[in-house]
Amino acid sequence: MDKNLEDIIVEILSERKMTITTVESCTGGLLMGRIINSSGASACVNEGYITYSNEAKHRLVGVSNDTLNKYGAVSEETAREMAVGGAKAANSNVALAITGIAGPLGGTALKPVGLVYIGCYVDGKVIVKKCQFSGNRMEVRNQTVETALRLLYECIC
Repeated sequence: MDKNLEDIIVEILSERKMTITTVESCTGGLLMGRIINSSGASACVNEGYITYSNEAKHRLVGVSNDTLNKYGAVSEETAREMAVGGAKAANSNVALAITGIAGPLGGTALKPVGLVYIGCYVDGKVIVKKCQFSGNRMEVRNQTVETALRLLYECIC
């Protein structure tokens, strides 16, 4: 049986003695669940945060209130601060952060349902990917997790 992406990621992080944390909003733990499904995840998983509210984003991973007020929870700036703050809070080398609108409610003309920002922090460097997914709530969440894992793989390879 071929290895899935999360198995490969766990293997790479474990070999490099790196730790990972996740900071999730619209995926609500789905990303960490995928990573933890991988045998050997305990060698690299540090901790995960579900920061659904702005208050949690601020309190748990240090997203500034100024950023939240100026750009909103679903923004490149917030995803970046979530990734950096998650790595710092968990003392991890790697952090994946997700913020978005899974729907079916919550979208606007400027920020439609399916808009997601994924922040990937690896040893001080942050990349944020803007995505626009379609489908129902679960489909948006699953596409987000798959894209986040692919982004992380690209960042560590």
